[in-house]
Amino acid sequence: MTMKIVHYPHPALRRQAKPLTAIDKKIHLHVGAMLDLMYDAKGLGLAATQVALPYQLLVVNITGDPEQKDKEAVYINPTIIEKKGVQEGDEGCLSFPGLFQKVRRAKTVKVQAYNLKGQLVEITAHDLEARAWLHEIDHLNGDLFIDKMGPIAKLCARGEVKNFEREFRKAQEKGEIPQEAEIEKLLAALEAEA
Repeated sequence: MTMKIVHYPHPALRRQAKPLTAIDKKIHLHVGAMLDLMYDAKGLGLAATQVALPYQLLVVNITGDPEQKDKEAVYINPTIIEKKGVQEGDEGCLSFPGLFQKVRRAKTVKVQAYNLKGQLVEITAHDLEARAWLHEIDHLNGDLFIDKMGPIAKLCARGEVKNFEREFRKAQEKGEIPQEAEIEKLLAALEAEA
């Protein structure tokens, strides 16, 4: 099965990701595919739940430029240690292509996570990078940026969100996307492997 970015309201997007207990060849292959998908979709970050993998794994490159490999990072089992300040700005999501709304986030965030070598690292991120971290960690907790929008932004986005739901149901009716029960079974099997 080819990995692809799932769109709202795919059940994987609302699932609490499980911590990874091993970094094996399969995880390295997932990471490579996730980075490719992120760049193809012009994203800055991608969480495993966005590709229907229920693992605490995310990839980021805040430049969004596949040529800047030195800016690529992979993080496993991330934890937010500290948040400071406030910033408000437009935010989008690869699971909601074309939808952008204002979202309030912390201006600075301190995160601990494991890298692909299994080493614990601590990162302090500011501004756009902090926004990306918070957005991707939310994904791993089953939270979406539409949940973080203020009342006016939610109202503005309501039609587009309903359209994503309609398109998802249509794809299920055509058999392009499995039904919820089948997706849940698949996610549970993947969790058991973690």
